[in-house]
Amino acid sequence: MNWLKNYSFPNLQKNNAFVKKSIPKGLWIKCLSCKTILYKNDLKFNQQVCTKCDYHMQIKARDRLNNFLDKNNFHEIGENILPVDTLNFKDNIKYSERLKLAKKNTNETDALIVIKGSIMNLPLVVAVFEFEFMGGSMGSVVGERFIQGAQISLEQKIPFVCITATGGARMQEGLLSLMQMAKTTEILTKLSKKKIPFISVLTNPTMGGVSASFAFMGDIVIAEPGALIGFAGPRVIKNTVKEKLPDGFQSSEFLLKKGALDMIIDRRKLRFKIANLLALLQKKSI
Repeated sequence: MNWLKNYSFPNLQKNNAFVKKSIPKGLWIKCLSCKTILYKNDLKFNQQVCTKCDYHMQIKARDRLNNFLDKNNFHEIGENILPVDTLNFKDNIKYSERLKLAKKNTNETDALIVIKGSIMNLPLVVAVFEFEFMGGSMGSVVGERFIQGAQISLEQKIPFVCITATGGARMQEGLLSLMQMAKTTEILTKLSKKKIPFISVLTNPTMGGVSASFAFMGDIVIAEPGALIGFAGPRVIKNTVKEKLPDGFQSSEFLLKKGALDMIIDRRKLRFKIANLLALLQKKSI
């Protein structure tokens, strides 16, 4: 029977009876949590939330905005503000080259998109981080776009919402990046004095200079389930303090338990929940 191993069955192969058909690439994705293989179109329809275990995957900023805002009256703010390599910074490659690569990979000009629009007919300004653009890092452009969005909220007396997904300050801009922490917190102080609502939504991850500045300054601070939130990474903290840390001490669930967050909201319910919160804060009906 060994002859069978080497026999090619030409007629059957010709009829594709034993030929394995190839499956087009890019149709499926594995959940990072439960390892279930998911159909990409189903995942997109479910706002990049696993249909089996509800794990919240990364979602592009534009997709998040499309799911979050009403479908009309979009007006982008600060899109003409572009990054500049002021310091002529270079690590493995030049900062200017990193910017070109990030723009090519994301089709965005920087890591923050700011839109004036509405949610269930309630006008607002929303700022959303694009994590795929250099890890959602905060440089001068991110800070300036954030401020311009908040300024429109201030002038038009409409709420301001920010949804973070960031590794923190952008090291390639040095002190200029750190200055954005002060600038962004200052404009939020002005919003607070005028009693204009600011809602902060923290997603996975929210770290570094963003978490240490405006991310926790919201009148209401919300997080998505399972988000990593903190200043430095768990390994860095452990090596610094030389102590065993509680499991999941930087998760949104742990922070909610300790009182650092007001609530955790599933991404698929965020639009409706925030609309209700804004209506309550402004004493309006939706």
